[in-house]
Amino acid sequence: MPPKKQAVVEKIRLGRPSNNLKMGIVGLPNVGKSSLFNVIAKCDLGKSANFPYATIEPEEARVPVPDDRFTWLVQQYKPKSEVPAFLTCIDIAGLTAGASTGAGLGNAFLSNVRSVDGIFQVVRAFDDAEVIHVEGDVNPIRDMEIISTELRLKDIDWIEKALDNSKKNARSAGNVSLEDKKRKEEVAIIEKILKYVQEDNKDIRKGDWNNNEVEVINNLQLLTAKPVIYLVNLSERDYVRKKNKWLPKIKQWIDENNPGDLLIPFSVALEERLLALGSPEAEAAELATLGDNITGALGKITKAGYDGLDLVRYFTAGPDEVRAWTFRKGLKAPEAAGIIHTDFQKKFVCGEVFGIDDIKEHASETGVKAAGKYKQIGREYKVQDGDICYWKHG
Repeated sequence: MPPKKQAVVEKIRLGRPSNNLKMGIVGLPNVGKSSLFNVIAKCDLGKSANFPYATIEPEEARVPVPDDRFTWLVQQYKPKSEVPAFLTCIDIAGLTAGASTGAGLGNAFLSNVRSVDGIFQVVRAFDDAEVIHVEGDVNPIRDMEIISTELRLKDIDWIEKALDNSKKNARSAGNVSLEDKKRKEEVAIIEKILKYVQEDNKDIRKGDWNNNEVEVINNLQLLTAKPVIYLVNLSERDYVRKKNKWLPKIKQWIDENNPGDLLIPFSVALEERLLALGSPEAEAAELATLGDNITGALGKITKAGYDGLDLVRYFTAGPDEVRAWTFRKGLKAPEAAGIIHTDFQKKFVCGEVFGIDDIKEHASETGVKAAGKYKQIGREYKVQDGDICYWKHG
């Protein structure tokens, strides 16, 4: 007999198993967090001001995610309604040195960081005597060290408490049941997690964890398990000329401490000025005066946050509506259908699916069908980014 094929065990992701994920805007006070929130949300919810803790309660906004495919579908179907994909962004108050022990309302602010799924870390790299710096001068490397240290220290605090509880549960357990063994295994896992953060001085998201370890990490809701995108706030002049004395040092720090994390330069001063112009056409005209290939960074930032959370989208398209439906990579057809309505998942029959590239190539759904690209799929089909889906249910 041929050997049995081993079942493929899917890797569990770090983070909440949800399609409704959020990015938190994090950093020291007065680095441009609330100003970024205001321009990215095109509103004035974030309380930007030239003093620390202008923001206390977190503000929330849903930001459209740029997508040329969605724009193409709207032009193709000319629907009565169009609904793009959105990224939820949260403006979180500034953290300071000592936040992990409660300094500067640190406990409340770190709890707000805990409630989001990914981090936009805003780093100040512009000089402006009129905008005070909580540490007295501009030094992005020091600022990144402060944030990194405070997040790790808070994680250590939470892990140590979890370890104490886990050890108590393990002591009260015997060695008979599977539950008893599981409790003892949990102690070993938490000790491994603690060593990684405390002794190895590394962020959880950089570790190679198996599924059992990921389950424990996800239950702990650790800050350093969240994906981080570094947003470096430059003066308009430095952004336009693509030069700043701190950028190479910031890149080096990221490569040494959190290799693979994304760095995006932007200028909140420029973005505020563009927003005040009132229209995309006026913005484009103004950018053209600044030089060749100068663009705003907000679209890139939004898309990076969406991608960083492992979010993708499928589309429904017709004359009434073109809509993007956000989900986490790897979702099967019934669960993807359930995003529209829970009955679609409960009473799922099948789906009819074709790719955005198929309709672009063949110009219409009729052309897609004629080319044999229009397929019927069942429960095990994993919906792909850019699929156009129609669901059938009982």
